[in-house]
Amino acid sequence: MARRKAAATPPAVAEIDNQIAIVRDNLRQLVEQAASSSGAANEELLSQRITEQEAKLALLRKQREEAAS
Repeated sequence: MARRKAAATPPAVAEIDNQIAIVRDNLRQLVEQAASSSGAANEELLSQRITEQEAKLALLRKQREEAAS
């Protein structure tokens, strides 16, 4: 009987998955900071950082989709 090898995740996809996990954690932390923060300057900075992380996450998801296909 021939045994099938489990498909290994390509290194590029694994690295992108790791980066996605990091960005998701960053977003979670930023949202928590925003919820406990006060002051217009802090809110603006956190909002900008959240927007940047969301854009990075969208790019990583696209890269992962392309790398996995």
